[in-house]
Amino acid sequence: MLVCSCNFISDKEIVDVINELLDQDRWQLIVPAKVYHAMEKRGRCCGCFPNVVDIIIRTTEQYHADRYSTDAEIFDFMARLKQFHEDNRRADLERRQKSNRAA
Repeated sequence: MLVCSCNFISDKEIVDVINELLDQDRWQLIVPAKVYHAMEKRGRCCGCFPNVVDIIIRTTEQYHADRYSTDAEIFDFMARLKQFHEDNRRADLERRQKSNRAA
């Protein structure tokens, strides 16, 4: 089925890319922009992104259901996710502080 008519991308192509990304790091956060970047495409009208998110969710759930995950792996993912949020929060604060400075 055609998901993105701007780039002529099918759902099978998206599923294949998601599985490749999960094979590299099965606990990474996958978003539509990452999928498109891996396909060397870019969202044009981005009207397909909600459908791509649905495909990402379904594919990721199926990927993890087919593979056994240990508690240690889940804990490591949660620690990485917390660190990611903390790093981004710091970057947001730094951007705000820099934009408020007088020249």
